[in-house]
Amino acid sequence: MCLFLFFSTFCNGAFGPVLPEIARSRELADWQLGVVAGAFGFARMAGAMPAGLLAGRRLATSFTLAPGVMVLGLLVLGTGGPFPVLVLGRALMGLAHTLGMVSGLTAVLEDDRGAGAAVRLNTYEFSGMFGILGGLTLVGLLPKTWDWNVSLLAASSPVLLGAAVVPLLHRHLPGLPPSRPRAAPDASDSEHSSTARTPAVVWMMLGVGMLFAFCWSSVSQFLIPLRGTREFGLDRAGISRLLAMAQVVDLMALIPVGQLADRLGRSRVLGAVALALGLGTLGTGLGSFPLFVLGCAGFGLGLAGWMLPLGVIREHAGREGLAWRTGLYRAGVDAAVFLGPVVSGLLGARAAGFFVAAVGLAACLAGARLLWRPLAATR
Repeated sequence: MCLFLFFSTFCNGAFGPVLPEIARSRELADWQLGVVAGAFGFARMAGAMPAGLLAGRRLATSFTLAPGVMVLGLLVLGTGGPFPVLVLGRALMGLAHTLGMVSGLTAVLEDDRGAGAAVRLNTYEFSGMFGILGGLTLVGLLPKTWDWNVSLLAASSPVLLGAAVVPLLHRHLPGLPPSRPRAAPDASDSEHSSTARTPAVVWMMLGVGMLFAFCWSSVSQFLIPLRGTREFGLDRAGISRLLAMAQVVDLMALIPVGQLADRLGRSRVLGAVALALGLGTLGTGLGSFPLFVLGCAGFGLGLAGWMLPLGVIREHAGREGLAWRTGLYRAGVDAAVFLGPVVSGLLGARAAGFFVAAVGLAACLAGARLLWRPLAATR
């Protein structure tokens, strides 16, 4: 599953650095650019609950569909067509990503007990972040004379290797998730009843996850590419280096953060990384160039806690309805992934800095709350 996610996320990393070139080549206004970037999150949001239901019944099938839809989305986007075609291509890419991600998270969370549970979750995230870094690196190394769509397709080509991994997954993943056989369902064991008694901590973690997603989508998918290009004069390679720096910091911190979460408790460590994410987002939104660069590093450190809210949900809500809750969480998070660049685009690149800073401040407050009063595990 880690190999599958690694190859599948190259396209996520390759998109950000070519965003300014898309705007120039198609003469898109900021709001149109925000919609193109946000279509990815909108499709993820719309597909999260169906993906959760599919993963709960046919896990291997969900993995099979993901790379095919991703290739289709890349081909549509790679045509370099008019605005609606670009939106459609990004939407198909988002749908493919949510199919693969919800399936993988469901499989990992099915076995979330014992030592190293948070590390396993962060290792899965590590593979995805490493793939994003690969896409950033590839698109930054390609000749600048290549058109953006050619560069995007070339840097995203490892998704074909992800498709080649699917037969290996089929050998290990049954059609149903690996949970224990159940007796005939009753009122206390149904998906509906498990959602009806959803603990308040699930909604709290959903809110924290949405703050993480707002920061990630607004900063990496809109603010860093446009502010770096327009205010600081960076080219595609410069934008790639900044985004890659955030990814490298994220990768370096992911496993240590998972280990600390296993030892100190997930909610306490989540508070610390949320505070780092908020401070980094403030730097990228309002800072001068040195603070802008430092903000990228703090932003990457904060993203190392991206998987911790799901771990807290698993810890407090148990296994029943796990695929449904994972889909619910991803729907909320992906709504924020969609709204981040769209709202930033509607505000314009300059005003978007203040919007992003406000989101960063909210992340700081959430982090301080979790550090001050960590959540106690109930299971």
